[in-house]
Amino acid sequence: MAGNSQRRNRRTANKKGATVGSGGKRRRALEGKGPTPPAEMRKGHAKQRVANARVKQAARRPAPRRGGKGTNELVVGRNPVVEALREGVPASTLYVQQFIDSDDRVREALKLAADRGGIHLMEAPRPELDRMTNGLNHQGLVLQVPPYEYAHPEDLVAAAADEGQDPLIVALDGVTDPRNLGAVVRSVSAFGGHGVVVPERRAAGMTAGAWKTSAGTAARTPVARATNLTRALEAYKKAGLMVVGLDADGDTEVQNAEVLEGPVVIVAGSEGKGLSRLVAETCDVLVRIPMPGGAESLNAGVATGVVLYEAVRHRM
Repeated sequence: MAGNSQRRNRRTANKKGATVGSGGKRRRALEGKGPTPPAEMRKGHAKQRVANARVKQAARRPAPRRGGKGTNELVVGRNPVVEALREGVPASTLYVQQFIDSDDRVREALKLAADRGGIHLMEAPRPELDRMTNGLNHQGLVLQVPPYEYAHPEDLVAAAADEGQDPLIVALDGVTDPRNLGAVVRSVSAFGGHGVVVPERRAAGMTAGAWKTSAGTAARTPVARATNLTRALEAYKKAGLMVVGLDADGDTEVQNAEVLEGPVVIVAGSEGKGLSRLVAETCDVLVRIPMPGGAESLNAGVATGVVLYEAVRHRM
């Protein structure tokens, strides 16, 4: 009898079905689980794998590297200050001499600074302005230009990739006149280029003079600064860009340079010395601009504009 009772208890214990104290788990199991999640959120789905790959790729992409900052600069004198404000040169502070004899230029400078906004107006005694400018003839007006934020050479290639375009970059070798730099920046902007590279030493930087010559285009065309121009050009070559140098003795005339059709960095030297030896040796090809008029050379601003035009023409 005892054995039969134990067998019945075992069969009852193994019996499937709801038991007392289940808490309604079986009832909840019958409830719906809500709308089907999108494919990108479903584990194992092909679209989820693609989405995960994109996230990883974005995470691997390096953050933009900056090329450092320039130094503060002072624009001194009534006419230079007014011209700088007219041309949109970045400025942080306008210093005005106490008890200044106001004229049209002073009034215009004050109005331009006030209209732009973000420029502090500071009144200072003449001895203080003399000290700031090292005794230059400031005429009671001094404009402080903040340090320029340079890009890194790699940023220019990344910007072209973001736009789905072949990079079109200009590098300057030994160009020391800020007005030439400003003219090059203006040409690069006009022809849809992606920026300008300058060496960190013994080269023009983005001063107020460069800003003025660029006619405001420096606000939208980045200028990168390279610690070593030759190494920067070699890095561009590894990234797939052709390095085209401008040389009066180049083997190819610029209108026949088919290399301008693809990703390219155009290198221009100074008007007197041209390209340095190391930079010239780094170039993939040297091109010349034919000058039937007999001029020996063109300045960097003019020469760069000619080659940029040819690059755009080849790409059309």
